[in-house]
Amino acid sequence: MSPTSTNSLLDQTLAAATRDRQMATPDGNLVRRLTAGVQIRPLTTQVDARGTVCEIFDPRWAWHPDPLVFAYCFTIRPGVAKGWSLHRDHEDRYALIQGEMNLVLFDPRPDSPTYGEVCVITLSERHRCLVNVPADVWHADHNIGVTDVLVVNFPTTQYDHSDPDKYRLPLDTPLISYSFGNVTGG
Repeated sequence: MSPTSTNSLLDQTLAAATRDRQMATPDGNLVRRLTAGVQIRPLTTQVDARGTVCEIFDPRWAWHPDPLVFAYCFTIRPGVAKGWSLHRDHEDRYALIQGEMNLVLFDPRPDSPTYGEVCVITLSERHRCLVNVPADVWHADHNIGVTDVLVVNFPTTQYDHSDPDKYRLPLDTPLISYSFGNVTGG
């Protein structure tokens, strides 16, 4: 190839490419816009020769204004997504214990500063945290790892078995501009 055709091919491929955006600051902090009302609190895992310990909730942290009233855990198999789900009357508060998961949020709240935006938060056992999902925000949980995901949820209200506060959309809904690819689930 001549230098001219190489530059032309370079120009053509660069014109079709997307450039990576900044993901982190030089000191390691993630650069992203969180859905309005979402808070993330890092959880420290202590390691010694016997194993690990990780505190996952302490009201003294004043991380969330609502008290701990209910807790349950759920798992997701590798390559599976659960969602889209929305709660009108309560917030979810997740602590991922095992695996790697994308928590995908879509904000349909008309008065929200993040109205219409999708936010992806990657949760991992290597960097545990608490993260809340505000009421009226669609969310889906996608296992992006190779082992089962194990999550503990501390919702802000107790589960009402006779009248669940849960609304669902299919993963491939055209109402939310996000694709899970060929992922199974629902």
